[in-house]
Amino acid sequence: MNLMDSISIIGTGYVGLVTGACLSEFGMKVICMDTDKLKIEALNRGEIPIYEPGLASLVAKNRSAGRLVFTSDPRKAVQRSGVIFIAVGTPIGEDGSADLKHVLSAAASIADRMDDYKVIVTKSTVPVGTSRMVKKIIQEALQRRELQLEFDIVSNPEFLREGSAIRDFMHPDRIVIGSENERAKNIIRDIYNVLYLIDTPFVFTSLETAELIKYASNGFLATKITFINEIANLCEAVGADVHDVAKAMGMDGRIGKYFLHPGPGFGGSCLPKDTKALVKIGLECNSPVSLVDSAIKANEFQKRRMVGKIERKIGDLKDKVIGVLGLAFKQGTDDMREAVSIPIILELIEKGSRVKTYDPAAMANANKYAFAGFNITYCEDEYEAADGADALVILTEWNQFRHLDLERIKSIMKGRFFFDFRNIYEPGELTTLGFIYEGVGR
Repeated sequence: MNLMDSISIIGTGYVGLVTGACLSEFGMKVICMDTDKLKIEALNRGEIPIYEPGLASLVAKNRSAGRLVFTSDPRKAVQRSGVIFIAVGTPIGEDGSADLKHVLSAAASIADRMDDYKVIVTKSTVPVGTSRMVKKIIQEALQRRELQLEFDIVSNPEFLREGSAIRDFMHPDRIVIGSENERAKNIIRDIYNVLYLIDTPFVFTSLETAELIKYASNGFLATKITFINEIANLCEAVGADVHDVAKAMGMDGRIGKYFLHPGPGFGGSCLPKDTKALVKIGLECNSPVSLVDSAIKANEFQKRRMVGKIERKIGDLKDKVIGVLGLAFKQGTDDMREAVSIPIILELIEKGSRVKTYDPAAMANANKYAFAGFNITYCEDEYEAADGADALVILTEWNQFRHLDLERIKSIMKGRFFFDFRNIYEPGELTTLGFIYEGVGR
């Protein structure tokens, strides 16, 4: 079998589904496998389990062309492919470390079914040393099966941002390939040949280095976000404007303009999980990553600080109606994992507020997972959320929230408090219209 005849992806979560769809768009035959039979049945009906712009049409196009198939049969995924990507979840364990049970289970499943040379690629975000663990599991399984089969392990971390994952895959900043030999390295480079031909930077390195690159990248981004949030808090204390501070900082080529947008803190499926895992790795290796640890603690403080800002302006929050615009951790996704809206809304409810909310994509997930059992009113649009509210709070920077009919908002609100925790409006504009404006660091 030609190794490039077919590629398998184990796991059809966010990373696995995007990877499978994009590789099939490159013209490859891709088998996406998941043990969740209901999810596979839904995917075969054309139902996409996550909200990601452009993903549904990409999946439909390549399914129709016969390049992308979904299965719950691990034997089919393993035996029909020469390259197998492990793209399963690595949630946070109780001690802050990455839970590797799904990764190791996938490795065991591959080992029990492989019958010729394979390249096994860890696509999931995993701690340093995981690829070695995968290799050991496969070696031991082959010994039990009394087989002498060659295989190679490659670490190929993903750098996908929710809301722009298709573009990130098609036009990446870099491709990182950790490998121990030229054969496997060249096979994976061939898979990404489309990107290689357009001069995408490739970083070829060791397994351990490739695994650490993802954690180091997310740790730095989280620290940068936390830094500008703390500067924003200082701006409020001294009467400065964080937007001007961030703009001037970003003009310094050593610093760069990205991730200098103050707000209520970072959330999502990556930064909180990866920063905690990075700190845990450092402790286990007796090499503390204290700066990242401080960023985690400062980020938690930033979330709690938002309710304090609301309370200082309004006073007693009991029986106040608070309209909340945005629930997802960022625009362009329905992901509620570690969303800053969760602790903020729960504290508002605890203090006696009545919460009305609207989000273009995340309300179903919010109601099912984050706020199950809580008395929250989910609205049809942003104006219903504002209707009768004592205060309006923006927590997610959806583009449609950037161009609200402010006169209409003012006419239907009971109060005039406007908490723009994503700093998408100019304070002067809101004040002129009669709102009592509060941003972050302004």
